[in-house]
Amino acid sequence: MNTIAIIQARMGSSRLPGKILKPLGNVDVLTYDIERCRAIQGVTEVIVATSSLPQDDAIAAWCEAHQVAYFRGSEDDVLDRYVQCAKMYKPDYVMRVTSDCPFVDYEMAIDMVELMHKEQKDIILLDGELPRGLAVEIISYPALLRIHEVGLEPRHREHVTYYAYEFKEQFEAITYQIPNNRQAHELRITLDTEEDYQLITEVAKQFNNPLVSSVEVIEFLKANPQIANLNAHIEQKPVI
Repeated sequence: MNTIAIIQARMGSSRLPGKILKPLGNVDVLTYDIERCRAIQGVTEVIVATSSLPQDDAIAAWCEAHQVAYFRGSEDDVLDRYVQCAKMYKPDYVMRVTSDCPFVDYEMAIDMVELMHKEQKDIILLDGELPRGLAVEIISYPALLRIHEVGLEPRHREHVTYYAYEFKEQFEAITYQIPNNRQAHELRITLDTEEDYQLITEVAKQFNNPLVSSVEVIEFLKANPQIANLNAHIEQKPVI
């Protein structure tokens, strides 16, 4: 089975511009994303998908300097960006990762890839409540092409797989049960604001390891509420 991971990335964040190239530990945020995705057994290629806007030249230059595959496409039509990127690799499955999740749970993702390869469904649905910032999504390439054809609303173009969650009856899904040691919905381990950056910087400082287990990160934040509370007040932007 050919499963590729596509990391969507851009410099133009409204709340924290340039966030994915900010320093994190001894490296930067995007390095964390790449290293953790490359640690996912069963993934054959990791590609950064950015926009063709001049402001994202910095991401292309970073990828070239770090010998990371990348693709450039539409800024706003992220679904099309994914499809055009995936076409180059002829995958069976596509893993969606967002670059603002430097502690994405690669260990759980290994289990999800194994499950998808075994069950060969359209999409994996998660049962449970992860901290924000740890999840990946896995969808079959044919299902992604179907969404590209029928998902025409702005929310579908921006959020890639959203159509499959909105119209679940149109897809064959398999459920992955989130382990109990990852059930911590109150935690926010993502990067969208300055407060988020303060929190992930503290995490990186504690472990100094881009491949630290997400379970250890969760345990650290639960044991240190003064750090977990740095971004507890941040509200996620709604899907519109």
